[in-house]
Amino acid sequence: MPIPDDVTGEEIDADVRQELLSLPKGLAEDVSRNLVMVARLIDEDPEGAYAYSRIALRLASRVAAVREAAGFAAYANQKYSEALAEFRAARRMTGNVDLWPVMADCERGLGRPEKALDMAGAPEVHKLDKAGQVEMRLVAAGARRDMGQLDAAIVTLQSPELASNSVQPWTARLRYAYADALLAAGREDEAREWFAKAVESDKDGSTDASDRLAELDGVEFVDALVEDEDEVEVEVATEAEAEDEIDAEDEIETEDDDDFDIVEAEQTKPVVEADDDDEAPRG
Repeated sequence: MPIPDDVTGEEIDADVRQELLSLPKGLAEDVSRNLVMVARLIDEDPEGAYAYSRIALRLASRVAAVREAAGFAAYANQKYSEALAEFRAARRMTGNVDLWPVMADCERGLGRPEKALDMAGAPEVHKLDKAGQVEMRLVAAGARRDMGQLDAAIVTLQSPELASNSVQPWTARLRYAYADALLAAGREDEAREWFAKAVESDKDGSTDASDRLAELDGVEFVDALVEDEDEVEVEVATEAEAEDEIDAEDEIETEDDDDFDIVEAEQTKPVVEADDDDEAPRG
């Protein structure tokens, strides 16, 4: 697949670049450029990102960073079985537990929420940093909801991180998940409160909390494009009506003009006077 000329491969993280040093220079450059394309496209064009990840995987399948990138590209395309296999491979290579939450979420995607819950209680979770532990909590709550356990999902999300007034990168998503679970359980007033808190902490628009809050408040959004099209249709209709009125006026004026011409013709018609011979008969 073509790669833009402005992609050099130097854009990747230093840690990944270090891993690629085990490859020949030319190969390392090709792999790094494909990895850059994966990162660039994974949000806007996940299928494109997946295609580039497969190229990188074919070139360097023994590099953990490549397996991880391939896993995230497959995950973005909901290819959960493939993603899980790649994440497991990357973990075997590095011994790192950072991928544990997303691996558990793959189990959810495969319809195995019980397995995800087992992973949420595994010793590996204690090795995660704070962000990873919050992510694991989100996955566990999702698994509870998959199983229809709404109250348990709500309890799972109740944590010091949720109660904290400090805004962290995960705060908006945690508050949003809690609000959504409350709403699913029919606790609308509480849900509105937490959607509002999610909006306050969502500085980069990572959730649609503002839209959900507006829905709860009964605010309806009108599609500007549809509104403009309606206005155009009204304007066209108005113009057509105006043209019809003008045509009708022209017809009336034409009829009046015809009547006027007839009257004028009658008024100007010459009167034939009788000759003297006609006025009196000869005796």
